[in-house]
Amino acid sequence: MADKSHQLPFNFAHQPFMSKEDFIVAPCNVEAFEMVEMWPDWPAFGLCIYGPEHCGKTHLANIFAQNVSLKTNFPYPIPCIKASDIEMDVAPKLFDFNKCLIVENLCEEINEEALFHLFNWYRNQGGFILFTAKTAPARLGIKLPDLFSRLKMIPAIAINEPDDELLSSLIIKLFTDRQILVSPEVVNYILLNMHRSFEYAHRLVAEIDNISLSYKRAVSIPIVKEAMQSLGQKRQQELF
Repeated sequence: MADKSHQLPFNFAHQPFMSKEDFIVAPCNVEAFEMVEMWPDWPAFGLCIYGPEHCGKTHLANIFAQNVSLKTNFPYPIPCIKASDIEMDVAPKLFDFNKCLIVENLCEEINEEALFHLFNWYRNQGGFILFTAKTAPARLGIKLPDLFSRLKMIPAIAINEPDDELLSSLIIKLFTDRQILVSPEVVNYILLNMHRSFEYAHRLVAEIDNISLSYKRAVSIPIVKEAMQSLGQKRQQELF
């Protein structure tokens, strides 16, 4: 008979909380948060927020969209498009829907002429664009000189890796997003032993959740240890 003590969990998608009240403001992200809150009184028509994976860029984009809706009484979602999906004919269509736009994951794998057209369209027509990226626009290696110079015109604000205070709050939030209550002892153990990055925090909580579900047990320090070991093995497999 098969051992049922370690069963595979069902992959139920969880929905992270993305309101302004759920955003954890800390020294590493306060400048970006305050600039999003300043809209529409930005120093330029656009803003780029950049930083590592899972640092809160999408959360800030959601807050920007909520601010636009509240301040303009616009009842529909603000358009959001990946930079790699921008084509030449998209700018007028997006602007006709709303003069505010979110462009996520600004990177080198884009149609540079199309983004240049979008940039000029929104700037000349009095619109606003919030860009997100992993790297500052000036370091992306944009080949089109006109687009490169345009992107350098807008403020670019970094979100740096978190300190322990933010990591503690983030870990609790990540568990709460999954409707999991954890003890202070578990949180403290995670803080003392984890890699200091947003990405690792997200991966670790997901791995802990999967293992906890598979064992049908509450989150504990032994489960955390197993999750860390599992992530370490996966990291080795990725490297080789």
